Amino acid sequence: MRRKRNTKIVATIGPASCTKDQIYSLYRTGVDVFRLNFSHGSIADHEKSVKAIREIERSEKHPIAILIDLQGPKLRIGEFLRGAVTLEPGNLFILDLDTAKGSVERVNLPHPQLFKALQKGTEVLLDDGNICLRVIDTTAESITTEVIVGGVLSNRKGVNIPGVSLPVSSLTNKDRADLEAGLDMGIDWVGLSFVQRAEDIAEAHGLIRGRARIISKLEKPLAIDNLRSILALSDAVMVARGDLGVEIPPEDVPSIQKRIIRNCRELGKPVIIATQMLDSMVHSPSPTRAEASDVASAVYDGVDAVMLSAESASGSYPKKSVEMMDRIIARVEQDPQYKLILDSTRPTPEHTVADAITSSARHITTTVDVSTIATFSDTGTTTMRAARERPDCPILGLTPNLTTARAINLVWGVFPQLTEEIYSFSQMVERACHNASANGLANPGEHIIVIAGSPFGVAGATNLLRIAKIDEFVKK
Repeated sequence: MRRKRNTKIVATIGPASCTKDQIYSLYRTGVDVFRLNFSHGSIADHEKSVKAIREIERSEKHPIAILIDLQGPKLRIGEFLRGAVTLEPGNLFILDLDTAKGSVERVNLPHPQLFKALQKGTEVLLDDGNICLRVIDTTAESITTEVIVGGVLSNRKGVNIPGVSLPVSSLTNKDRADLEAGLDMGIDWVGLSFVQRAEDIAEAHGLIRGRARIISKLEKPLAIDNLRSILALSDAVMVARGDLGVEIPPEDVPSIQKRIIRNCRELGKPVIIATQMLDSMVHSPSPTRAEASDVASAVYDGVDAVMLSAESASGSYPKKSVEMMDRIIARVEQDPQYKLILDSTRPTPEHTVADAITSSARHITTTVDVSTIATFSDTGTTTMRAARERPDCPILGLTPNLTTARAINLVWGVFPQLTEEIYSFSQMVERACHNASANGLANPGEHIIVIAGSPFGVAGATNLLRIAKIDEFVKK
């Protein structure tokens, strides 16, 4: 199924959308990538979802990408004897290693590695920043704090420590087990949570060993400081504005979001905007105007994908949420201003043969009536470099590699198709014309551009370009 838009939709599967019929309905409505949140649900639940998606993929004869989102080292307090307490400003409150249930005076913090990292004066945020504590003193087993902003604090609420490089790996023991389970299921993308430095991604690459691609989730201020080195090792990036918005001032989030998008587009790395995009649709059949503008703003910035979380996983209107996301994207991409913005923000091509070819392909579409750009790529590299240019026509991503076909369904403007191995450039052009015609990407009398690399099957060898007329290869 070819979408009538370039920006992709990622949707999370959960209790409201986990049956095969529900997943199929979301796919038909507009979902390009399905996200499985390993912070919730069992391995068996996720296996059922993967099985359903792959059955749909076979029946639809179109690659579908699956993303697993690892929980990461999410910091949480323990539990209270009465379920919750009310903290008053000015009072002392202790975080300690004692596993006994807490009170208004103390609570368990089951993360011993933090006790050496926190210093006097450090601010500790609880419950998504609703409660603020300031460290007064620390020992090997306890952290004494003063309540700066009080309120009701209940069991298992999250802990954020802005501005502190936490001495924890981005992969917990649970993550490692979940990762192996996900890889055994044959997933395509791995969302790495709470990335702080490039070493976190290198560690994940060592475990994955090429079996999937990594999406680095940027939700810590330190990750923004290390942005370029993180992008260098990442296959894609997710701007996870939930925790990021807790640890930095709200007024800084929009500019940081745009900075990340700009850097990703320069490097040709797919970028996803996530968290609270249509949050009111968890309970309402329509979004707020501000939410619609938020989605539209991301699309105007040229992101590869926008994501639904609770809206599709546990909300009351998962299908309507996808429909609304699809409508907003389509409306923005029909706006003449959209093309002007993409043209004005297009990154300068790098001084490589591959970028010379893909940049030339886009330039040709502005002077010749070209209906699509067809790319041949075993790894998807050529396809993603073509998408980096944000051309006016769709990109037909042809590949003999099923995992690549699935993965590039995340990429802006790409319509992936699995094809057999090719052994000559003339065979490649013929196959591209037939595929473009069969999928409604080109009609008789129209031209397509074919770009590829020789020798075939070698990553980064993009060096061929051909303008082909459909009539010469497809019989009327």
